[in-house]
Amino acid sequence: MENKKDIMWRVYLIYFGMCLFGVAIVFQIFRVQVIQGSEWREKAEALTTKYINIEAVRGNIFAADGSLLATSYPKYEVRMDMVVAKDDSFYKHIDSLSYCLSNLFRDKSWHSYKSELVEARKDGERYHLIRRNVDYLQLKEMKKFPIFRDGRYRGGIVYTQQNKRARPFKGLAARTIGYKREQVSVGLEGAYDEYLAGVGGKRLMQKISGGVWKPLNDENEIEPQDGSDLITTIDINIQDVAESALRRQLEKHAADHGCAILMEVATGEIKAIVNLTRGDDDNYYENFNYAIGELTEPGSTFKLASVIALLEEGLVDIGDSVDIENGITYFHNVPMKDSDYDKGGHGKLTLQQTFELSSNVGIAKMVTQHFSKDPQDYVDQLYKMGLNDSLGIEIAGEGKPKIMNTKNPQWSGITLPWMSIGYEVLMTPMQILAFYNAVANNGKMVKPKFVKEIRSRGKVEKVIETEVLNNSICSQSTIDKVKVLLEGVVQRGTATNVKHANYQIAGKTGTAQINYSDRSQRMKYQASFAGYFPADNPKYSGIVVINAPSGWVYYASYIAAPVFKEIADKVYSTHIDIHKELTTDTGMVAEVDTKMPWTKEGHQKDLVTALGKLDLMAHSANPSSRWVKTNAMQDTVGLKEKNINERLIPKVVGMGAADAVYILENLGLKVKLQGSGVITQQSILPGTRVTKNREIVLKLS
Repeated sequence: MENKKDIMWRVYLIYFGMCLFGVAIVFQIFRVQVIQGSEWREKAEALTTKYINIEAVRGNIFAADGSLLATSYPKYEVRMDMVVAKDDSFYKHIDSLSYCLSNLFRDKSWHSYKSELVEARKDGERYHLIRRNVDYLQLKEMKKFPIFRDGRYRGGIVYTQQNKRARPFKGLAARTIGYKREQVSVGLEGAYDEYLAGVGGKRLMQKISGGVWKPLNDENEIEPQDGSDLITTIDINIQDVAESALRRQLEKHAADHGCAILMEVATGEIKAIVNLTRGDDDNYYENFNYAIGELTEPGSTFKLASVIALLEEGLVDIGDSVDIENGITYFHNVPMKDSDYDKGGHGKLTLQQTFELSSNVGIAKMVTQHFSKDPQDYVDQLYKMGLNDSLGIEIAGEGKPKIMNTKNPQWSGITLPWMSIGYEVLMTPMQILAFYNAVANNGKMVKPKFVKEIRSRGKVEKVIETEVLNNSICSQSTIDKVKVLLEGVVQRGTATNVKHANYQIAGKTGTAQINYSDRSQRMKYQASFAGYFPADNPKYSGIVVINAPSGWVYYASYIAAPVFKEIADKVYSTHIDIHKELTTDTGMVAEVDTKMPWTKEGHQKDLVTALGKLDLMAHSANPSSRWVKTNAMQDTVGLKEKNINERLIPKVVGMGAADAVYILENLGLKVKLQGSGVITQQSILPGTRVTKNREIVLKLS
C-alpha cells in the first residue's frame, strides 16, 4: 500500500506539473495573440513587407530644333504567381500560353515554356520570372494571353516597370549629354539632375521565399512625378557636320584626340561640341570632354592676349616694327625659334606682320622689351581679361586655368617671353574660345551656355539667360585693332587656306609642342585654330584642337584650320540670315543706255514667247538650250545657255520663283521661299554637292 501511495503521489505531481505547464502555454499564447498581438504583427510586416522607392521618369534632353538627344523609355520585368490560377484553368490554357510566349519572344520552343511553367507550379513559386526587358508593346500583348488576361489575382501576371535611358543619335555629343549613375555625374545629365530626375514614388512590396520581393498591389501607393525637360542650344545638323569633319581629320593624321566647339557670339550658346579620342581599336569615341576639362599650353592662339596687353598699355601700335633677326633669338641663353627659322627669317616686321606670320621671336621680343622691367604689369593685363578665371560652366570637370604670377617661386628669367607665346600657361579649349568670342563680341565676354530652357509638361519652367562674365576685356580701340590682325591671319598669314569667296573668317592658328613619345622620341604637337565669322559682323566663334597627330604634318594650318573651315562653310550655307546681299551679274542694272527691259533668267522657250508678245527681239547663242541667262543689250535681249549639273547646286539668283523651284525640286531639294519677285539670295552656295531632301531657302526681292 505504501508503494502504491508513493506511485500515485508521483503521478499526481507529474499531472499537476503538466497542467501547470499547459496553463502557462495557453497564457503565453493569449499574451502573444491578444496583449502583444499588434506589436508582433507590426514586426512581422516589417520583416515581410516594405515600401520601395519608384524612380520617376527622367526628363528628356532636346536639341535646339526639338530633336531628342536623350530620353527615357519603360522596360518591364514580367513574373507569374504560379499558385493563383485554378487547376482547371491553368492546365486547360497552359499550351496556348506557352505557344503565345514562344511566338512573341522567339527565344525558345513552346514545349520548353510549358515544361518550365508546369514545373514552377508544382514547386509553388509565387514570383516566377517570365522575362526581363519587356517593352510596352510586348507587355500590352502579353496581357491578352490566355491565363494572363484573367489579371493578377486570377491569372498571376505580375510586372514592374524600370526606366531605361537612350540617346537616339547614339554617340553624337555623348560626353556633353553625359549620364547620371549613383555618385557619378557627367555632362548635362549630371549638371541638371535636380530638374531631370523628378520626384520618386512609393510602392509596397512583400518578401517571399528565396528573398524575392514582389509588389502587393498593381498601383503605386505614391505616384512618381516625372522630371523636367532640357532644351539645349545644340544644333544637331551642325553637331553632325562638326563630328564628321573632326573624325575625318583625326583618322587622316592618326591623332590621339581632338575637340571642336562652335558658339554663338552674342549669346554664348554652344551650337556644337565634339570630343573624340582614339580607342584601342583605332576608332574614335566620345570618352572624355577635352573641350571643358583638358588643360594644355595653348601655344600661338595665346599670342592674341599678348598683343592686347601691349596695345592696352599703349606701348606699341600694330604698325610698329620689331627685328625678328633670322628667326631665332635667345633669352638667358635659351633659344627661341620661329617655325620657318631655317629659311633665314624675315628681318624687320611690323606687329601686324609678326602676328599674321605667327612669329614667336617677334611677339616674345616685343613683350620682353616693354614688360621686362615689371612683368607683373603683363600678368595683370591677362588677369584683367579674365584669363585666370574659370568660366563656371555647369557641366562638371572644368579645368582651372593657370597663369603664373611673378610671386610664384617657379617664375624665372625665361617665363615672360615663353608665356607671351602660349607656354608656361594652361587653359582649356573652351576658355580660349570664350576669350576669342569676347573679341568678336566687341570686348564683352559671355559664359558658354548649353541649355536655353527647362520645361515641365511642355510649359516653360525656367529660362537660362546669357551671363556676362566681363563687360569689357579691353578698350574698343584695341578690339578694333586686333580684329584687323585676326582677319589678316586668314587673308595673308598662316591660315590663308581657310579663305572663302563669299564671307570672311578671322582667327589664329596655334601649334604647340606638348611632350615626347616614349617609343619614337619624336616631339608631339597640339594643333589648334580659334576664330569667328563672318569677320565683318561676327555671328559665330569656334575652336578646333587636335592633339598628337602621328605624321610629319602637324602645323595648325593643315591640321586644325580645315576642320574649322568645313564647319563654318556648313553654317554659312544653311543660315541665310548671315549672308550679305549678293551683287549679281544678271543684268538687273544695265551698264548701257538701253530701251530693252531687264529680263529674268529662266526657261528659254517661255522667255522667247514672252518677248515676242512684247514685240521685243531675242538673240540666242544656242536655240536648243533649255535654260538661259539674259543680258539686256541696245536693241535685243541676249540669251546664253545656263548649264545645270544634276550633282551640283545651280545658281538661281536672278531667276523667277517658278523656274527656280522647278529646277531645284527636280534635283531632289526641298525649297522654301521668302518674299516675292526675283531671287536675290540662296542659302546653299552654287557648286555645293546636291544632297537629297536638303532644304534650300530662296530670298526674293
